[in-house]
Amino acid sequence: MTKDVAEFSDPFAQARIGTEQKFVDDQGENITLVLGHRDVRKCAHDHRRFQSGAEPGRIVIPSEENIRDLRQIPFEVDPPMHKDYRNLLEDWFRRPQQKAYQNKINELLRSSLANALASEQVELVHDFSLPLQSRALTFLLNLPMSEAETWISWGTHVFRSDDNPLDDDKANHLVEYLQAQIEKYEASPGKDIYSVLLSLDFQGRKLTHEEIQGIMMLTFAGGRDTVVNALTNSLAYLAAHPEAITRLRSKPDMINSAVEELVRYFAPLTQMGRVATEDTEVCGHAVAQNARISLCWASANRDENVFEDPHEVKLDRKVNPHLSFGFGVHKCLGAHHARAILRGMLHVLPQMVEQIEIIDYEEKIEPWKGFERKVGYEKMTVRFHPKS
Repeated sequence: MTKDVAEFSDPFAQARIGTEQKFVDDQGENITLVLGHRDVRKCAHDHRRFQSGAEPGRIVIPSEENIRDLRQIPFEVDPPMHKDYRNLLEDWFRRPQQKAYQNKINELLRSSLANALASEQVELVHDFSLPLQSRALTFLLNLPMSEAETWISWGTHVFRSDDNPLDDDKANHLVEYLQAQIEKYEASPGKDIYSVLLSLDFQGRKLTHEEIQGIMMLTFAGGRDTVVNALTNSLAYLAAHPEAITRLRSKPDMINSAVEELVRYFAPLTQMGRVATEDTEVCGHAVAQNARISLCWASANRDENVFEDPHEVKLDRKVNPHLSFGFGVHKCLGAHHARAILRGMLHVLPQMVEQIEIIDYEEKIEPWKGFERKVGYEKMTVRFHPKS
């Protein structure tokens, strides 16, 4: 069972080779798929023809237009305003590159793995990866660890129902939560992210509460299910390939390349949309103004013209221009934090764990029109065996 569990097929392989126009269906709307590595990068870079700053929620696939009207910042803002917002935030989101930050992540991982080793079995998605993601997020936001318990209670997606893309209850709850936090730290400022955002000067003024809500909504949403997927999928790979644990233990200098390779192969986020600003074309096919295209990161990461043996995991892959963190001006702000968690896992786990035994699992499949992609797991129960 374990030899198959970590295999993620590429449902876009044949479509990527073909020349006909391909679509995915999102709530009745046909979205043109962009599948090749070069084409995905080209469209991601061309923010004038393919915008992010359309209606809030429109560039997400599946669309979130019906469940929120709050604009996520700077994700749903185009240049030149995008750069102004990003410049405001980048120093804060670079903090995970600091050694002290990595040390805190590693200590959290040691504690989490110690608890897992003390248990007869552990459910990886909801009982290990989600709590780990939430507790690590307190470091990024500079908030008390106790706050993570609230975030854990939200589940793997912050504001979208798992079974109904039109259910806005969770989105409304998140906005209410964020407003309460802003008011709390406005009255009693500290060194947390809310207090910092409230104090910043932006174009000669203070950020509005709505802007701060938009920044924080992106922070909570952008690195939640993707990080949970990345952690769980990576652990599944190590379970299916125990020799990789031994190899990482003996060659820790391989950890950085291994992180990039696991992120490439598993591509925790399948795709992201853009909206055409004019009648145009993509890969020789017409795209009407206001129609959406899909930048399919998962497909680009398996492009045979770019990656040697793209369907294999090579932990020491030397050339790896994967697009799992996006490309262009909208490249993921939280990438440093995500890398710190994965880097810590590949450093700490081999020191503490000899083998991961998979007991049971249920795959999580994204069903798109004509394509079914395994993105992770609904649940996975494992037993951690300690290093002797």
